[in-house]
Amino acid sequence: MPYTGSRKEAERRRLRAMALLDKGLAQSRVAAKLGVTPSAVSKWVKAREAGGDAALKAKPHRGPPPKLNDRQVARLEKRLLQGPRKHGYATELWTLPRIAELIRRCFDVTYDPSGVWHLLTRMGWSAQKPERRARERDEDAIVRWRKKDWPRIKKRATRR
Repeated sequence: MPYTGSRKEAERRRLRAMALLDKGLAQSRVAAKLGVTPSAVSKWVKAREAGGDAALKAKPHRGPPPKLNDRQVARLEKRLLQGPRKHGYATELWTLPRIAELIRRCFDVTYDPSGVWHLLTRMGWSAQKPERRARERDEDAIVRWRKKDWPRIKKRATRR
């Protein structure tokens, strides 16, 4: 089963394994103690022999460079905060394809909806579901009902 912890945790585990090996424990005992396979410990030993402790350090996975720079992301966020209607959409709901279209129009950069999702998480945004409310909803009437009618109804119900 693949390791699911962070890179830093994996690095600490590799360095702990080397410390235990340096104390004289056998590779199989170190593997059992750390909950890894003996072949993993053997691989770490070979890496340390080839490159020292630096070979056991966590290495970042680079990936492709972002399509939008920080200034462009800030401009995109301002546009998103203006709302979809400001950009010609019929409803007040941002969807991944709509945002991808906005990015294409504003920055001439194409994004797949999954790429838009990664961009939004990089920006600190999360998925939100709109509350379903009737258009005819009267907020003032609701507040009045909660203040006047509801306490009276609740009091009557507790007396019964």
